[in-house]
Amino acid sequence: MDSTHIIGYSLAVIVGITLGLIGSGGSILSVPILVYIMGVEPILATAYSLFIVGTTALFGGIQKAKQKLVDFKKVILFGFPTLIAVFVTRKIIVPSIPEIVFSSPLFTLKKSVLIMIIFAFVMIIASIRMIKPLKEKITSNDKTNYTSILIQGLLIGLVAGFVGAGGGFLIIPALLFLTKTPMKVAVGTSLFIIAAQSLIGFIGDLSLNQVIDWKLILTFTSCAVIGIFIGSYLSKKIEGEKLKTGFGWFVLIMGIYIILKELFFK
Repeated sequence: MDSTHIIGYSLAVIVGITLGLIGSGGSILSVPILVYIMGVEPILATAYSLFIVGTTALFGGIQKAKQKLVDFKKVILFGFPTLIAVFVTRKIIVPSIPEIVFSSPLFTLKKSVLIMIIFAFVMIIASIRMIKPLKEKITSNDKTNYTSILIQGLLIGLVAGFVGAGGGFLIIPALLFLTKTPMKVAVGTSLFIIAAQSLIGFIGDLSLNQVIDWKLILTFTSCAVIGIFIGSYLSKKIEGEKLKTGFGWFVLIMGIYIILKELFFK
């Protein structure tokens, strides 16, 4: 095992810690680590990320369920449209995009670069949501907006499938405001939704005849699972809002870095 893989697997622990602490952010870290440190091709990295984050989130979700911090009714209600969207995206939409998206004498846009650029913009959107204080405005008289849940679920599944993200940064606010879920329960519920849609998305990739480096993703996943247990423990010690804000600034810097690297320093 070379030094870059050791660094990558060490950072995988941080991926798990992030999921355990705030219920999101795993894919935001795993894709750049896989691409820039582990040397995985971007499109394949999004598939690997779905397996890694999905499996890690499942372990975290089971742990939250033992603490009675998962609303399984809302896992089904919110998770079903996301599952459909992420599977269709990985099975049909992503494979249908040509390898050369745009070409001119001055500029050529490849599929792999497009995915990383879109991923970077998703990171920036996520960072703004994390930096901005999240205020819970939940009242018992509010009615659940089922239409909004369906639309939001399809949108999250589309984003998750395209860039290989779990979508936790979108799922948690949706659970808070559309289904009136308390924050701690939203984190646990989000982990199960992330696990389901990510693993379904990965299954959608298996028919693409890609060579999967199982040793790499299973080792990376094992390190991330260790991290999620650490993160769950630390979540009892660290104020979630402060951690969310700090992580948000980190994600913002990473998103800007990816855009600059892909467009100007390739």
